[in-house]
Amino acid sequence: MGTPMISSAQANVLDRRFSRIFNNAYDAQDEMRGMLYNVKTARKGADEKVASIGELGEIPEFDGQINFDSTYEGYNTTATHKEFAGGMQITRKLLDDDLYSQMDRQPAALGRAMQRTLETHASRIFTMAFSNDTAFYVHSEGVPLCSNSHTTRASGVSTSTGFDNLATSALSATAVAANRIQMRGFRGDRAEKINTRPDELWIPTDLYETAFEIVSSLGKIDTSNNNRNVHMGQYTIYEWDYMTSATDWFMCDSAARKEMLEWYNRIPVEFASTSEFETFVRKYRVYTRFSYQWIDWRWIMGNDV
Repeated sequence: MGTPMISSAQANVLDRRFSRIFNNAYDAQDEMRGMLYNVKTARKGADEKVASIGELGEIPEFDGQINFDSTYEGYNTTATHKEFAGGMQITRKLLDDDLYSQMDRQPAALGRAMQRTLETHASRIFTMAFSNDTAFYVHSEGVPLCSNSHTTRASGVSTSTGFDNLATSALSATAVAANRIQMRGFRGDRAEKINTRPDELWIPTDLYETAFEIVSSLGKIDTSNNNRNVHMGQYTIYEWDYMTSATDWFMCDSAARKEMLEWYNRIPVEFASTSEFETFVRKYRVYTRFSYQWIDWRWIMGNDV
């Protein structure tokens, strides 16, 4: 008598196939968080804490003796990793009678759902830029990422100029010029000049046409003058469907952004399954754990329109 075929053996085959379907659907999605954040593997533990360090003052003329300077400790940020998990169940009957590839759609849908979840939370850096967001992190400065109330821990420093990265202008060529000037005027923790170089526009879908005209037109926009367009080719446009406001937009310094905006994968996205012996139900689940944070604000100019 031959060895009977058991359902668990077939289930293993299904597991490998479903894992491939999940991964293909997960990887196929347009992803912006990897572009926006400096993605890191988190250390073991419940959170990540980073402290910023200020700059030195200008080097004085040498008078025969070295003048030793020191930096000031800046604000710190503590990011707390959060867990996200979801799942689905497939009955034995559906497995047996799957004439229209319904099973294939289930793990693919789970993969797409996880990708959407990650992008939604990644976009909070923009959607919550004008609020003191504490969902994933706590910043000791205690003000929103984009604010006209930024402070410094350096002693005796005036913050009246160069500590404001909040505007309210609708996207236009004139507003882009004004934002650029304001960003170039950002000051460090000791009110010293810093080399902010804005080179990005992050926008919702609703503003794509306007942004494209600003960056791509040869001549000035909405004017009869034939003067050259100073913005032509100066900014990379990032259109993100997950930016919820149809009017808010952001100008960024890409080099500073990569230093000051971090995403921590505590547990990378994982897909697994199991089977119930009594009910013949196959269960599939997805799990991840992550956090993110901004360390310093001097990479972004936000327009709360």
